[in-house]
Amino acid sequence: MSLPERVVLVGPMGAGKSTIGRMLAKELGYRFLDSDRIIEERCGANIPWIFDVEGEDGFRQRETAMLDELSETQSTVLATGGGAVMRPENHALLRKNAVVIYLKTSIEQQVERTRKDRNRPLLQNDDPEGVLRRLFAVRDPLYTKLADIVMFTDRKSPRLVVRQLVNRINPKTPRHKRQRRKEGRQHVPGTQRA
Repeated sequence: MSLPERVVLVGPMGAGKSTIGRMLAKELGYRFLDSDRIIEERCGANIPWIFDVEGEDGFRQRETAMLDELSETQSTVLATGGGAVMRPENHALLRKNAVVIYLKTSIEQQVERTRKDRNRPLLQNDDPEGVLRRLFAVRDPLYTKLADIVMFTDRKSPRLVVRQLVNRINPKTPRHKRQRRKEGRQHVPGTQRA
């Protein structure tokens, strides 16, 4: 099995898409792209400002245009915004020549990871946990449907998640081969464990 042209990370806010994406790209020898950061760079404004001025619909239109452009990239790991799955037209763009990975995390973990982040416009209210729960109820089935791989990130270091993902994306990595050989030796009659 060869590596996919692209790896696309989907999942909720606070799942670790940017952190894990950077590390995964380095491990695969790919470049890392973050659709939200590219939108901010192109607009010269942060996402809360875009939401204020253009509304969520305006931002989502920009996001779809960006995903369309990025669907043509090769040898990339792409981290997407949590709401990228909300527009049906984005689904084909996310899956195009890609392995889609859903980084799944608990609501509690999301609350912990996002509580001090002021760059998440949907959470700037009196009940961010309630918002996260409502978003999860709507988006989790979409993430799951799109995903080729679902990876739980709770109580795992980013390094461990990346190692597990590399083995799932391309099970013929040298580490996997070594592990298979080791397992094989343990089950061969007449051999002794070292």
